[in-house]
Amino acid sequence: MGKRPTIQMVADLAGVSRGTVDRVLNNRSYVKPEVRERVLDAIRKTEYLSPLQAHERMVIRGAFAPIRLGVLLPNWTGHFKTEILRGVVAAREELADFHVDILIAECKTDIPGEVIELLEQLEKQHVQGIALCAIDDSSIEAKIAKLEEAHIPVITLNSDLPGSRRLCFVGQDYTQSGRIAGELMSKCIPPNGKLLALVGNLEFDGHRKRLQGFLQRMQELDFRKEQFEIIETYNDYQTTRRKVSEALEQYPKLCSIYMANQSIAGCTEAVHAAGKKGKLRIICHDISESTKRLLADGNIDFTISQDIFRQGYLPLILLREFLQKNKLPDFDQTSTNISIICSQNMENIS
Repeated sequence: MGKRPTIQMVADLAGVSRGTVDRVLNNRSYVKPEVRERVLDAIRKTEYLSPLQAHERMVIRGAFAPIRLGVLLPNWTGHFKTEILRGVVAAREELADFHVDILIAECKTDIPGEVIELLEQLEKQHVQGIALCAIDDSSIEAKIAKLEEAHIPVITLNSDLPGSRRLCFVGQDYTQSGRIAGELMSKCIPPNGKLLALVGNLEFDGHRKRLQGFLQRMQELDFRKEQFEIIETYNDYQTTRRKVSEALEQYPKLCSIYMANQSIAGCTEAVHAAGKKGKLRIICHDISESTKRLLADGNIDFTISQDIFRQGYLPLILLREFLQKNKLPDFDQTSTNISIICSQNMENIS
């Protein structure tokens, strides 16, 4: 019998420290995507199991009936979709030994009726638990209540439905994230400066709370309501570019832009076309390769990160523990890891 794989063997094969392997195993934040993939590949090649996984595999292999989980995502693309699906795939691979099947459905619109229709389709496919990111709408909350009555637990991810009977929420503290953005912005502009705030869709709880936190903190610092112009862009590139261009024409003294949405390139291209690159302070959220390039080129000043991979991964782990082990989540899995990133530290997020 060969030597049992150890965490040091994984670290050596991946060319990282044991601490980095531990962060990947425990799904902690701030591991570069390429490093995480290298560690996961080393885990697969060595067939390493953590002590807890080894114990579970010895004790419960074959002890549970197979379960099927559903994932329902909004019609978002880019970095969000890539990271969420990477988390879902990682959970699928980890849960394969525990007889867990995972189905993925994606909305094409922001219409609540489509969410309900897809949830019903997942029901017909006999899912026993659902991970969901959707707009905050009463009809969706009512559907979640019916699912709960049918003993199909729902965990919300990325954007919450706080009035629903969901099992728990996995995501960021968006109010705090927005407040941090407000604190940053207040240091970058004059007290009487005109600000443009872009939000994807105010019907998404995460977008709304992020904007509320930003405005709340700015007003605590004596910025007045009339200094703010708020625009919804629905995370669409063309809509973002057009609306930012219109705002720059309408408010020539605009001195800053806060982006609580996606489509950051649409904003920065409008600013560049107006000849105002470097003349406006721009703060956004999340850290994709595109965002890194915009930071490096001076198109944006700061971004505030969240762990989207975890939001795709953790709900499925929690649903499996609830359904197969009758283990309730202790509380909402709100990440407190909020990092401020600029051009000088963006490569140090490891």
